[in-house]
Amino acid sequence: MTARPAGRPAPTLESVAALAGVSRATAGRVLAGSTTVGEQSREAVLRAATELSYVTNRAARSLMTRRSDSVAFVVGESEERFLADPHFALLLRGAHAALAGQDVQLVFSILAGDAERQRFEHFARGGHLDGVILVSLHGDDPLPRRLLDAAVPVVLSGRPYRPVDGLAYVDADNAGGARSAVELLLDRGRKRIATITGPLDMPAALDRRDGFHAGLDASGMRPHGTADGDFSVAGGRRAMEELIAADPGIDAVFAANDLMAFGAMQVLAEHGRRVPDDVALVGFDDSPLAASVHPALTTVRQPVVAMGAAMAARLMTVFGEGPGDPVPLIMPTELVLRGTA
Repeated sequence: MTARPAGRPAPTLESVAALAGVSRATAGRVLAGSTTVGEQSREAVLRAATELSYVTNRAARSLMTRRSDSVAFVVGESEERFLADPHFALLLRGAHAALAGQDVQLVFSILAGDAERQRFEHFARGGHLDGVILVSLHGDDPLPRRLLDAAVPVVLSGRPYRPVDGLAYVDADNAGGARSAVELLLDRGRKRIATITGPLDMPAALDRRDGFHAGLDASGMRPHGTADGDFSVAGGRRAMEELIAADPGIDAVFAANDLMAFGAMQVLAEHGRRVPDDVALVGFDDSPLAASVHPALTTVRQPVVAMGAAMAARLMTVFGEGPGDPVPLIMPTELVLRGTA
């Protein structure tokens, strides 16, 4: 696009319409993205806008379309937690890819405390966002309800802690994935199987714990230890120390995410336990580092990038069709066999 000479007045919608030979209303509809204008008129308006170096006034466009053309990707964790776990970046990557061709600005926000939450809610309720993707909420967080009550569309990563009317969400088959991990460990002949859970105020952690127990129950076996973690490497280390102290004879561990599995591997090595000879280990996520550790981590893969894209796509559907009765999207998991089990 040719730069406008210094001192030349900025082109207006009226000048674009005049050059294109259409009405101001028609030019406005074309530049707002309407598909109801005839192809000949549409092309004439776009050529005129290019020739005049016309840039759409987004504020005026928002008044006409009642859209801000902005979507927020919001993580309910600390900055340290966000940066330490590649799960979040992969979700963000998927959402960004899905929105890249939609002329929609993706706004990123971390809600680490009450002040950030209040600022974000005020921003969202002020009409600055067309929708929000919410990731990693804990407990019965009121934010989804409050946004929906303010007519801000929301898609949640993972099922909500408690049901929320009108709330769409995208999740992985957490229970099924955990059960497949237990079945693998049983197939490997392991008898004393323990688990490291995620934070139990998060539905993903609860579902993976329940899947673990379901897998053992189906075989008539009982768990040989449960320790709570927090989805971090340090949490995995603490939990593994707890499990070994309680039952030195455990021969297998299912960790509810890969980062905790990495921490468990470190502790097992420090205690002279060989993986998988003495203790088999299965994680969950198939994070980018899972294939790089030694031995490489056997894990349950969830399609994280595809989940991020699906959340963004569902949000865009709400824009076009309006609020409805959202049907959850549960995406399949896959057991990835490597060296630890």
